[in-house]
Amino acid sequence: MANISGFFGNVVSEMRKVSWPKRKELTRYTIVVLSTVVVMAIFFAVIDFGISEAVRWFLAL
Repeated sequence: MANISGFFGNVVSEMRKVSWPKRKELTRYTIVVLSTVVVMAIFFAVIDFGISEAVRWFLAL
């Protein structure tokens, strides 16, 4: 039991040392991540559509 409480004590100690981002930084990072996810989703949707159409065309031959 002492090992578990010691572990969580160390976790709390390390979490206090973390340099957390400010609100402005966090907002900027969040916007960058969400924008990247949207762009990549659109990119892969277009690629998927193109490959699907190519396979349909090939199978229709």
